[in-house]
Order: sequence, then structure tokens, then C-alpha cells
Amino acid sequence: MRNLQAILLAVALAISTPVGAKGSGSHSGGGQSDASTSHSSRAAAGVPRDSSGRIKRDPHQRAAFMKSNQCPSTGRRSGACPGYVVDHVQPLKRGGADRPSNMQWQTKEAAKQKDKTE
Repeated sequence: MRNLQAILLAVALAISTPVGAKGSGSHSGGGQSDASTSHSSRAAAGVPRDSSGRIKRDPHQRAAFMKSNQCPSTGRRSGACPGYVVDHVQPLKRGGADRPSNMQWQTKEAAKQKDKTE
């Protein structure tokens, strides 16, 4: 049942993506094809980044999510969760919070599909 819920959520997120959000900026800018150019043009303004340009993450937030939400495949609140990943409902690069309230368990397959649209 949780697998179905994760898939339905992924589909709902894909459907609710605003027109033009996918790939916006990837074909503009005078023929530049640098991946960092296309990603930075789609990133939300003001998203905190580290010295390497990666979005800053707080590992304590992921741990807090896992403590309060049992793994769908094992029922445990710590350790590995085979077949699942922790997903940000609203992506960090789009201004989503790195907080447990913005996280969910998602199947690896659904995560791959979602990543194609983000």
C-alpha cells in the first residue's frame, strides 16, 4: 500500500509541475551547454550552497525524519531501508526545506522517475 502511495504522490507531483519548469533555461544563453549553467538557471534564488556550489544539507534532519517515520520495507526507524530512499517532496533546488516535514519515503523506482522531471 505504501508503494502505491509513493507512486501516486510521484505522479501527482509530475502532473502539478508548472508548464516550462522542466528544462527551463537549458537551451538558452548563447549556445552554452555547461551543466552548471542550466542547473543554476533553474535553481531557486537564495538556496544556501557550500563552497563547492552544492546545496547545503543537514544530516541531522534526515536522521530526525527516519526516527519519526518507520521504513516501509523493514518497519524499523533506523538502519538501512531496502528499496526506498528519503525524498524531499519539494526539491531543495526549488526552495524546499531540508526538514522532516518536507521529506517522505519513496521507492527507488519512483525516485528515478521523479528525478527525470526535476
